[in-house]
Amino acid sequence: MTAPRFLQIHTLHSYTAALLNRDDSGQAKRLTYGDTLRTRISSQCLKRHWRMADKDPYALCKLTGYVDSFRSRELVTEKVIAPLNGRYPEGVVKAVELVFQKLVYGDKGDTKKSRQTLLLGQPELAWLAEQAEKIAAAASDAKGAEKAAAEWAKDKNFKAMSENTALPGGLTAALFGRMVTSDPAANIEAPVHVAHAFTVHAAEAEGDYFTAVDDLKREEDDSGADTIQETELTCGLFYGYLVIDLPGLIDNCGGNKALAAGVVHHFVHLVAEVSPGAKLGSTAPYGRADLMLIEAGDRQPRSLATAFRRAIPHDLERAVGQLDKQLALYDDAYATGEARRYLSTAMTPLQSSASSSQERLPLKRLAEWAASQVGDGSYA
Repeated sequence: MTAPRFLQIHTLHSYTAALLNRDDSGQAKRLTYGDTLRTRISSQCLKRHWRMADKDPYALCKLTGYVDSFRSRELVTEKVIAPLNGRYPEGVVKAVELVFQKLVYGDKGDTKKSRQTLLLGQPELAWLAEQAEKIAAAASDAKGAEKAAAEWAKDKNFKAMSENTALPGGLTAALFGRMVTSDPAANIEAPVHVAHAFTVHAAEAEGDYFTAVDDLKREEDDSGADTIQETELTCGLFYGYLVIDLPGLIDNCGGNKALAAGVVHHFVHLVAEVSPGAKLGSTAPYGRADLMLIEAGDRQPRSLATAFRRAIPHDLERAVGQLDKQLALYDDAYATGEARRYLSTAMTPLQSSASSSQERLPLKRLAEWAASQVGDGSYA
């Protein structure tokens, strides 16, 4: 059996009295869809929490073959130059740093404010640190270091950093891609495509007025609260959607199908169980997927967001029923024949699909099935 090209993952997550993702004004992010204002969770927010869930049993960093990466404007400062401080003359270190900042961040890389926030993998950073060490060790003074570094950097680019390593940008870049404006050859195409999640119903929000009282306040002090603030809280049943391009993921994993299968296995767990973590102490916004539908196939992916173009009541059973109807409509119109598995806490089953292989599974078996679609025999 030929491995499919795409995995599509659809989810329904419920959260109550939370503020999962804020805009620049501190309010919940929103969008209007079908003439109805909805609450939204950005794809950037979702991806960050999935990749940063390092204490989760299925954290990506716990995979065999995991390669770390770092996103910052201070990569050269902290990961390449910092190890040289105190070991070589200050002038030599500064001369080397200036060249390396511009090599990585472009001509304006000499100042932090003008740098692009970049994602580099541990192999790339280790290679840069090794080269910086060699130049600093061979330099007799700052002028010599500057000349040697400039001469060395003439024909160097991100391609040189990436040689002889399967995951130059780390696993994060292998999943979510990377764009480097100073060197387009360093760009990595993202095989995981994540949509913004949105509520299937109209936005539900209210202002939360709260106070903090000074425990040591004396009787003669002002009787009011020490602090008075207001924030926004929202409730919602969110539809989420993402796509994994399996050949693209395998390529980004250096052709290692076992690693790619492990990534898919862990990723399914993370999507189902890891919540956006804003305001943890005051709202405990922890939720697990009430529905996760995974489709495997070769045809171009398509979201099921249109099931909620017309807002419905905040009701899980109704939402599952709407997804089921939309699946049936697409199956009748396009007959793309995806294989499907799903988990659900709802009483309403997914049953109108034309796919004969559809099956309801617990999360463990669902993740194993998804990983087996990579085609290396793992989790079969």
